[in-house]
Amino acid sequence: MSQHTFLTLDEVASNLKVTRQTVSKYIQAKELNAVKINKSYRITIKDFENFVNSNSTSQEPSISYLRKTKNCTLQYSDKSDDFEVVHGIFHGELRSLSNNGKLTPNKFIFGDNYFVMKKLLETHRGKVDLIYIDPPFGTGQDFNSIDEHPAYSDKLVDGEFLEFIRKRLFLIRELMSDSGSIYLHIDKKIGHYVKIVMDEVFGYQNFINDITRIKCNPKNFARNAYGNYSDMILYYAKHRDNQIWNDIRESMSEEKRKELFPKNHSKLGYYTTNPIHAPGKTLNGDTGLEWKGLKPPKGRHWRYSREVLDELDEQGLIEWSGNGNPRKIVLAKEHKGFKIQDVWEFKDKGLSYVEYPTQKNHDMLERIIRNSSHYNSIVLDCFAGSGSTLRVADKLGRQWIGIDNSTHSLNVIQKSFKEDNINFELLEYVPLD
Repeated sequence: MSQHTFLTLDEVASNLKVTRQTVSKYIQAKELNAVKINKSYRITIKDFENFVNSNSTSQEPSISYLRKTKNCTLQYSDKSDDFEVVHGIFHGELRSLSNNGKLTPNKFIFGDNYFVMKKLLETHRGKVDLIYIDPPFGTGQDFNSIDEHPAYSDKLVDGEFLEFIRKRLFLIRELMSDSGSIYLHIDKKIGHYVKIVMDEVFGYQNFINDITRIKCNPKNFARNAYGNYSDMILYYAKHRDNQIWNDIRESMSEEKRKELFPKNHSKLGYYTTNPIHAPGKTLNGDTGLEWKGLKPPKGRHWRYSREVLDELDEQGLIEWSGNGNPRKIVLAKEHKGFKIQDVWEFKDKGLSYVEYPTQKNHDMLERIIRNSSHYNSIVLDCFAGSGSTLRVADKLGRQWIGIDNSTHSLNVIQKSFKEDNINFELLEYVPLD
């Protein structure tokens, strides 16, 4: 078939008066056939005519998940088509360099994460339960370690940076399991643009939280602006009603314990008391009757049946005041913890205390991994840096994959993981084109 019998994605988009991205979604939904010619996708004129004839000509063709959405997109030059990002073919292989002499599913892969993740689609598509990434922040700078060795480059800015992130997010989406989720750690200067990109990739409906992370102590900047001591973590699910969520609770501090459970019982420990009656009068039920010679206060009823009140009293869980007023004892040791809110205080250590410039707080990573993955889940960090995510995942019994193309990252992980006896297979991505 000759070249003139094919249309490019841009030509199809122009004919349909839709965006190139919409055409890609028709292809993904298998409503429009496409073939690959010379590394680009083409649509035959016959397939295009069939598509047009099968859709109403009175309105723009659409597919169901594009309707009634809050999704929006950013426009900038050289924006890639998501279909080509995911399905474009690159020839390369992962070569094993070492595995510490032991078989392990855990991997650190040295190479460009874009090509590495495309290769991982062959083996890990739909298998990764959790992704945490802390990518460059689009600052336009290079960063060194404390000994002035190059650590990583952050030279991409503006649209070029956003497209760098966007292309990788499409691959991450394909690697995510149906119950998977992603936490993307980013600076507030660029983060709100990144959220729009994530809405495009994962869908606005799969946005879960914008978490504020307090990263340092307040600073007294001279510039005419409020001080900046926080960054943000964007949390999305592959399918928000299906994501792994273990609802890990925040433990009670001693300061909070003193506030909420100030009393101390010689046998039961710290406790507080609550009323055993509640608003509302019971006319005919058990909770409106006399108990221990007492009736509920006017306009109120017992919170529990009289049988339950007897049991609590027998267990020593009713405290009687000097004037005979009963209250239920609530024990501090039975407190299940507090619901975690969306402002976290996990401060970074100073550069002189870490091996990598952007090394993140392990307690923060433990919270994320505990909440959004199961034992033996696969955790991915494709901007692995110092390997903190991998280290915490290993500690919690998760499988993990780390990717980075920084030789400093490679050296830090090889050295520190060997010292801590963390087993993993070291691989390198090698292009074959």
